[in-house]
Amino acid sequence: MKIRSIKATPINLRLEAPYAWVFGELDGFSPTIVEVETEDGLIGLGEAPTPAAAAIINDVLAQRLIGRDAFDIAGAEHVCLPYWTGVQSINDRTRIMAFGAIEMALWDLRGKAWNQPLYQLLGGAVRKDIPFTDYFSLRGDGPNVRGETTPEEVADYCVELRETHGTTFFEGKFSTQDPKVSLKMVELIRGKLGDDAMIRIDSNQAYSLATARRLARPLEELGVRNWEDPVATIEEMRELRRHCSIPFSTHNIDIARAMETRVPDAFVGNPTAHGGIGRMSRFVGACEHAGIDYWCYSGDSGIGSAAYLHLCAALGWIREPNQSLFRMLPMDVTEEGPFSPKNNVVRVPEGPGLGVTLSRENLAACHRDFTEKGPCNKYHDPAKPGTYRRLPLN
Repeated sequence: MKIRSIKATPINLRLEAPYAWVFGELDGFSPTIVEVETEDGLIGLGEAPTPAAAAIINDVLAQRLIGRDAFDIAGAEHVCLPYWTGVQSINDRTRIMAFGAIEMALWDLRGKAWNQPLYQLLGGAVRKDIPFTDYFSLRGDGPNVRGETTPEEVADYCVELRETHGTTFFEGKFSTQDPKVSLKMVELIRGKLGDDAMIRIDSNQAYSLATARRLARPLEELGVRNWEDPVATIEEMRELRRHCSIPFSTHNIDIARAMETRVPDAFVGNPTAHGGIGRMSRFVGACEHAGIDYWCYSGDSGIGSAAYLHLCAALGWIREPNQSLFRMLPMDVTEEGPFSPKNNVVRVPEGPGLGVTLSRENLAACHRDFTEKGPCNKYHDPAKPGTYRRLPLN
């Protein structure tokens, strides 16, 4: 099967209400949706977590791949990506993610051509119900949703998730300028949901080492399952380990450094951040050898999310719940709509390839949002518009 065309479309995925995080307020994400069409008329779908990937794919990578065998994924990488350390030497992460989205689409094409779900191509499923956390944070008001503006309202929101969807796995932002606000939020959630609830937190490097040390003891007493990026650097994380028994996680996927420093305890990643499904599979295998956990982060459309559902079905080492913002996304670019965890799990799609179908109408609407309003601004500080926060916050 020869590749006839490749198209990359940047879009905006708006959250139902903007949530507060370390750099201000985040109202959505701006990924790139990729379509790879073969001469047989099959279309494979992929996704990159950045709009900058669109130009690289449309203007550079597509020209290298049109006319090539769609099944030759290794050959595609050979003509699209320099040697891995060569890419790293110029810090060209966007090119890695751009190719990762194409590679995802090539796997989707394989599954569609052979009428097999992706997890089957990866060796079969060790699980089909994939665990996820539901997310919490202080939130502003959205077009149709009133956000949670106090720790009490956040705790009530978590209770509602448990009562409505059976959620007992939670993860949320712990990155307020005054950490006592975040601490109160966790205390209330634990008090209302009891000891059976799993609570993970993400500080996005918000705090100094001194502040993180002060927070460690009360967070341990609250039974926090994992603390993502509590401080700014791996070296500070290593120092914090001396004062804290809570496992740490990070988006910094440097496994050699993690083995040397003995932190973090887990990586939080995404297939395209590694350069594709094949590379992520190999990375998770290395994590298993090193005894470092791995799970996926959220913010993708149903296309990218379907990819890591299949990976989590096939890779037994991904033992902890993945992050989920599914509940906060009112619209998706797939016909199936946003995934919706029930009793902490989402069933892996059983259709060929990724098992999801592109909604042309929703894709056009999300692309129109991007072209008219520009990409979502992750760094908007409503208290000081036009400025950027500096870390640590405390």
